[in-house]
Amino acid sequence: MKLLDGKMAAEAIKKDIMSDVDRWSREFGRKPRLAAILVGDDPASHSYVKSKENDCRQVGMESIVYKLSATISQEGLIECVKSINEDDGVDGLIVQLPLPEHLNEQEIIETIDPDKDVDGFHPLNVGRMVMGLPSLVAATPGGIVDLLDYFHIPLQGKECVVLGRSNIVGKPLANLLSRKGYRGDCTVTLCHSRTLHLEEITRRADILVAAMGQPLFVKADMVKEGAVVVDVGISRVENKNTKSGYKLVGDVDFEEVAPRCSYITPVPGGVGPMTRVSLLKNTMLAAMRRNLGPI
Repeated sequence: MKLLDGKMAAEAIKKDIMSDVDRWSREFGRKPRLAAILVGDDPASHSYVKSKENDCRQVGMESIVYKLSATISQEGLIECVKSINEDDGVDGLIVQLPLPEHLNEQEIIETIDPDKDVDGFHPLNVGRMVMGLPSLVAATPGGIVDLLDYFHIPLQGKECVVLGRSNIVGKPLANLLSRKGYRGDCTVTLCHSRTLHLEEITRRADILVAAMGQPLFVKADMVKEGAVVVDVGISRVENKNTKSGYKLVGDVDFEEVAPRCSYITPVPGGVGPMTRVSLLKNTMLAAMRRNLGPI
């Protein structure tokens, strides 16, 4: 069993991004800039946005965070998004999710300029991705494909099972892996809470991706010997043996499953760093497209 080390892969990809940022900055006289809108005081969201700021700094990009009250109206948030859309000094824009319950997330996502949508959630980017056209691809699915590519995991003709059908991970990842050509050509089965005989399906998988948000759901008897397992989930579970009183775990029971795998992602340190580096890649791509045309 080998680890799909997301930290190592992300650091290697960052070196390439740094070179692109340096060339672009010298040509256009400014650094690529990522803007983030942070609504409310959710500690996890604040921590994640802080990490994105650090990532930008590491590769030579600029970042700006718009911190808004949890009580902001839908109209107020839309106005903020539109003002950033019109700012030529901003290349990429993310609205940190989840938003407070009184706000309509989908309407906010659709307000973002698709050319600045570095999260890859806008319907235009999703549609272009499904059709195999150039697009800004959702960060987590893009990061997973990059991770498999970095470790030279063969995809062509492999049977892949994706657990979870969210618009953020499951659906776009299934489409990416099934696309024709390099970094695709998988035969993909997308499973969910209504799937019958789930264990029979997962045991067929050469590549199994768990993105359900259910801690320790995938057990050893659900995994084929020698499979590649990618764990997208991350949850806090109580653990009296740690100083904090909890432990971070994924959707996969790592201790049970790892001995059966050829490769498996750790949690944390697997998919998470790849999601963040995908945002940097998308920001660089958005900056290039806005100044150089379609790429």
